[in-house]
Amino acid sequence: MSPKNAFYAQSGGVTAVINASACGLIETARQHPDQIGKVYAGHNGIVGALSEELIDTSLESAEDIAALKHTPAGAFGSCRYKMHNLEENKAEYERLIEVFKAHDIGYFFYNGGGDSQDTAYKVSQISEKMGYPITCVGIPKTVDNDLPFTDNCPGFGSVAKYVAVSIKEAALDIASMCNSSTKVFIMEVMGRHAGWIAAAGGLAAEQEGDAPHIILFPEIAFDREAFLARVEQCVNDYGYCVVVASEGAQYEDGRFLADSGNKDAFGHTQLGGVAPTLATMIKHSLGYKYHWAVADYLQRSARHVASATDVEQAYAMGKAAVDFAVAGRNAVMPIIVRDTNVPYSWSVGEAPLSQVANQEKKMPIHFIKDNGYSITDSCREYLSPLIQGEDYPPYVNGLPQYVKLKNQLVEKKLKTTFAFD
Repeated sequence: MSPKNAFYAQSGGVTAVINASACGLIETARQHPDQIGKVYAGHNGIVGALSEELIDTSLESAEDIAALKHTPAGAFGSCRYKMHNLEENKAEYERLIEVFKAHDIGYFFYNGGGDSQDTAYKVSQISEKMGYPITCVGIPKTVDNDLPFTDNCPGFGSVAKYVAVSIKEAALDIASMCNSSTKVFIMEVMGRHAGWIAAAGGLAAEQEGDAPHIILFPEIAFDREAFLARVEQCVNDYGYCVVVASEGAQYEDGRFLADSGNKDAFGHTQLGGVAPTLATMIKHSLGYKYHWAVADYLQRSARHVASATDVEQAYAMGKAAVDFAVAGRNAVMPIIVRDTNVPYSWSVGEAPLSQVANQEKKMPIHFIKDNGYSITDSCREYLSPLIQGEDYPPYVNGLPQYVKLKNQLVEKKLKTTFAFD
């Protein structure tokens, strides 16, 4: 039997290490020529499959594929495109199978978060119903660290390192000036319903009085008066106050502090602006001079300060996906299993896509101190190994050197096009 080709796509918000997963997948696939022919990458994620825009990665040199390991963002393009339920739009999945048939694709690898794993699972179902077998394997990726089963998610460790480093450095700046200038600094970080990224800022606080003095988690209802009292107390005790605020901080009734009123492609409430909201609140109530910053894309694209642990794990998930596929594993996702904390060790496990899809792992309550504003020792023990090690990209003329692939599309074979909603 001749080898089948593979389709790989990147989905959702990209990370500093998603290309490391792509690197692990492509390099490993090239080691199995008897089972896997070419690896086609979707141009702009799953949209590339629906529009039959497939990138031929076999045209990329081994050196350029290897350079993906130290290159941030999505080398093949990602997307925020929500596949419908099978019952709502079966045509989407039929189109995927049509494209896969046309290009002799027998393996489907989807690199993304919960919505992406849901899509991978649905593709595995529709392929069985249509009599065209596709081996579907998900690859975990999300800076939010909210996928179930896996101990942590590739992409999170590097964001955690960036946030901890940034808040540590910014706090030194504020402390230097607080006597006659800025009293409060607020950094807004990602995290819609799960406070993992905000919690990572707590790693910067190594002893009593260190910043951040306040962390706002989505899991803890925001109390305006208690928050303002805490800010005032910190300024009185330390001369300044540093806050890490999750974009998903919300009131007890579930209202986000910074609800834009808009929805994204997945139907999620678009957030942004919790930092200036808090700053205005502080200014009006306490009168302190403030500064705020929104980490935004900087936190997830900062490959120059990536965690070596994160890079290694991201690569391993891409490699494991191929290993699973050639071993006949279907509708599964490789996961990271924490074996020991001290010394930190981990291994590769697996989880069924049917149980991963659309699930959200929030911060355990025992990871948050009773005051609701800082992390516990058990949280620190969990987070600390994930930011360990440096894996710098090569630098030329003072700047990191990242690879830009050819991304040459294969010739289309279908006469029809796909109409997007």
